Amino acid sequence: MKKLCSLRHHKYVVFSSFILVCFLPSVSSVDATSDTDRLALLSVKSHIKSDPYQIMPTWNDSSHFCNWTGVVCGSRHTRVVTLNLSSGGFSGTISPAVGNLSFLRTLVLSNNSFEGKVPQEVGKLWRLRRLLITNNSLSGEIPSNISQCLNLEVLHLGKNDFVGTFPNEFESLRKLQVISILSNNLTGEIPKFIGNFTSLEAISGFDNNFHGSIPDTLGQLSNLLYFGFGSNNLSGVLPPSFFNISSLTTIDLLDNQIGGNLPQDISQRFPRLVNLNLPTNKFTGHIPVSLSNASNLELLALSRNEFTGSVPSFNSLTKLTRFTVSVNHLGNGKLGDLNFVSSLANCTNLSILGFGANNLRGFLPKSMFNFTQLTELIIGGNLISGSIPYEIGQLVKITRLGMYSNLFTGTIPDSIGNLVNVGAMSLVGNLLSGSIPSSLGNITQLTMLWLHTNNLVGPVPSSLSNCNGLQELDLHRNNLSGFIPEEIIGLSSLIRLDLSDNHFVGPLPSQVEKLRNVGFLNISNNMLSRSIPSSLGACTSLVELYISANVFEGEIPSTFSSLKGLEVLDLSSNNLTGTIPEFLGDFVFLKSLNLSFNGFEGKLPDTGAFRNVSKVYVNGNAKLCGGFPEFQLPECSIDQESSKKNKISHTMIIIFSVLGAIFVLVVALVSYLIWKRRYSKKVSSGTNSDNEKFPRISYRVLHEATNGFSSANLIGYGKFSFVYKALLNQKNGPVAVAVKVLKLSVHGARKTFETECKALRNIRHRNLVKVITSCSGVDYNGNDFKALIYAYMVNGSLDEWLHQNRVVNQDIEEETRSLNFIQRLNVVIDVASALVYIHCQCRSPLVHCDIKPSNVLLDVDLVAHLGDFGLARFFQDTAHDTSTSHTISLGVKGTIGYAAPEYGMGSQTSTYGDIYSFGILILETFTGKHPTHEMFSDGLSLHGFVKTAIPDQVMKITDLIQLRTYKSIKECLTAVYQIGINCSMESPTDRMDINDAFNQLQFVKKTFLDSRSNLA
Repeated sequence: MKKLCSLRHHKYVVFSSFILVCFLPSVSSVDATSDTDRLALLSVKSHIKSDPYQIMPTWNDSSHFCNWTGVVCGSRHTRVVTLNLSSGGFSGTISPAVGNLSFLRTLVLSNNSFEGKVPQEVGKLWRLRRLLITNNSLSGEIPSNISQCLNLEVLHLGKNDFVGTFPNEFESLRKLQVISILSNNLTGEIPKFIGNFTSLEAISGFDNNFHGSIPDTLGQLSNLLYFGFGSNNLSGVLPPSFFNISSLTTIDLLDNQIGGNLPQDISQRFPRLVNLNLPTNKFTGHIPVSLSNASNLELLALSRNEFTGSVPSFNSLTKLTRFTVSVNHLGNGKLGDLNFVSSLANCTNLSILGFGANNLRGFLPKSMFNFTQLTELIIGGNLISGSIPYEIGQLVKITRLGMYSNLFTGTIPDSIGNLVNVGAMSLVGNLLSGSIPSSLGNITQLTMLWLHTNNLVGPVPSSLSNCNGLQELDLHRNNLSGFIPEEIIGLSSLIRLDLSDNHFVGPLPSQVEKLRNVGFLNISNNMLSRSIPSSLGACTSLVELYISANVFEGEIPSTFSSLKGLEVLDLSSNNLTGTIPEFLGDFVFLKSLNLSFNGFEGKLPDTGAFRNVSKVYVNGNAKLCGGFPEFQLPECSIDQESSKKNKISHTMIIIFSVLGAIFVLVVALVSYLIWKRRYSKKVSSGTNSDNEKFPRISYRVLHEATNGFSSANLIGYGKFSFVYKALLNQKNGPVAVAVKVLKLSVHGARKTFETECKALRNIRHRNLVKVITSCSGVDYNGNDFKALIYAYMVNGSLDEWLHQNRVVNQDIEEETRSLNFIQRLNVVIDVASALVYIHCQCRSPLVHCDIKPSNVLLDVDLVAHLGDFGLARFFQDTAHDTSTSHTISLGVKGTIGYAAPEYGMGSQTSTYGDIYSFGILILETFTGKHPTHEMFSDGLSLHGFVKTAIPDQVMKITDLIQLRTYKSIKECLTAVYQIGINCSMESPTDRMDINDAFNQLQFVKKTFLDSRSNLA
């Protein structure tokens, strides 16, 4: 409806948001026909149940009905011509007697709570010109009888619960000028007969379930100004005739599946264009250069499509207020990609600017900070480097700032404190250093501040306490140090606070009791000491509490008994002592309780949560005993039990304790010697074979094979590496390989190299990327150089097939293709096979930690190979659950959208994390949607999107391109989606076992192939 408001300057467009009250002189006599209107109005009154403004009581015989509120009669007779009950807060139903108001020309019931069906009697109002019933709770199908209102000019049915299709009978309404059917549950295709409504100036079908393509008959609408069918399921391409509607000022088709290229002369075809709103579709090709001549353009939104190439200049768009091209494939990854930003200098009214999640490289031009009207700037997820300019402080009206996931270096400028209107700020995932500027405390409107995953140092400025509306503060994974400021820990507005993975020291301030609203608190992986303050028990809103990997000592405070809403409590890897309180077992919402690697002693409680071994982790507490049998703790001896009751002497307890300790030490020593002997043999034999299979190669050879690491040979890159195609000379001729060159200047790159080398020298499988050799030396400038050489995968990554719909193959012409159902199924089966191997069949279980489509590579036969083991983790034991995982995750392991939710909360790395990522990969493979898609917000995720859609809407959510080859696969798709859902459950213990997932996927494949053979 807001979109239609842009047409308000046209005299013939009528909207439903008004109340018209007209008081007419008293009528001395009432004839029989006018009494019909009075009785009809009284019937309308009788059907109204709620009347908060007490309008209906004034409808009585003390005054003529022409004087009743909302009623207008004709000037030459006493018949009702307008009934306007808009925005009266009414509820109830629409009386069928409204059809007796035979002189009615305008009926307005908008912005109320009317329910039930629209009575068919409305069709009797043959004089009706305007029917506005927007924003109610009306249901059922749109009455076909309305087609008898042949003089109808304005039809507003939006924001109700209508179902079914747009009635075919409406073909007779040739005088319609405005149609608004937005925000209903309508289905079917856009009717072709609408092209016959030659007077039509605006049509809005936003937020329905329309499908199919846009009919070419719409090209006949020479008066059309507004066309809006956003948030539907429209597909295909825009018909050529659509570009003949030169009158259009607004095209709003966001969130559909429309593809194809935009014509390069689009500005000439739509010379009056004001709003071009096409985000979240499948448009391809280049952004038309001619858009720079669309001088009337105010809104240009092309985000979340598949546009490629460079962003053109927009020197002439002086009226532009919103420009967004985020989440495409724009840019060439070269300096100069951001030249278009300078061309926007004349757009002095620009309020929203977004070009995040592309491939744009370069430095931010300082001219960008002359856009002093900006309220939103989103440029995250690119390759933008250099420092954040001091001039950023000029954007004083900005309310939302996103500069995350780039290559920014240097410090955060103090001038950022001038952005006093910012509510949400994200600088995460860069290479920023220096301290957090205290000027951030000037931004008192801040509600969310995310600075995590950088190289920030020093203390947290206490000035942040000035932001007394701050709800989320995330500083994890930096190098911050010093004491946690009392002013911050006592900021009562906080609902989420993450200070984990830093170097904070000292005690946790007792002011923590002021965090009465905090639901998530993570201070893990620091050097905090002393006892856990009992005041923490006052934070009764806590849902997740992570205190692991510090040096806290003493007992669990008894005040923790008040934290009954806890779902996750992690106290692992500290120096806590004493007995484990039984009240923890009474926490009915508890999903995970980790008390591992402390000094707890005595009997483990055996009630409540402590009866579920999948929720409670207590390994690494040598003095614990008893508990539920599945914990496999030693039984508490009679002496231990008696000691609590004082039935045996203290001397006997000491004797048994000493003997037990000696026994445990002897067993542990013998076990260690046996393990060390076996492990030494394995390492020795493994090293020899590895040296044979991985002969080293020189920097010179790689330099020549990649043409000096030429950009022409560059086939991929990431935070820690570049990947080049190379030709290595062998006895049988040149062999194509992929060379992964580490960016050693980037913090963490060396560690990923070492991790990947360690992983790859221990694993072999047909569905893992094959490493050929490695290189470790110096380059021609004397700098350290490290690289891994892999077998070349001619068909690129799964991500390219799913989202770019192209195969980058330098040996053949680039072509556009897509994976069909069976090919996608084979890919996920291959990945499952790889996970079964690394989780269950290696000498030591291996967790990949970064399962996603870009790390799944396809060979010439489209066989999938799992690659990039830079974040992988080995475990020393072979257990397949989180309770035996001894490696603690330092921050989130993996990629946002694919990383398991427990990793973001400091939980231990486990095979369950890979299973979660694999489940998301399955869902993405068959829906074609990124887990970070724009539609997944406000609590909706890819997991939830699929879960609520199956089985009835399974075909609707599936990437339709793959269905061109096969039909009747609804049951197989439903089964695959269910596997993906079961693998990506929020709780690790609720996820499907990888062996079961592999077997079930194999069964789906067999079922599908059998059905095809039966059809044949």
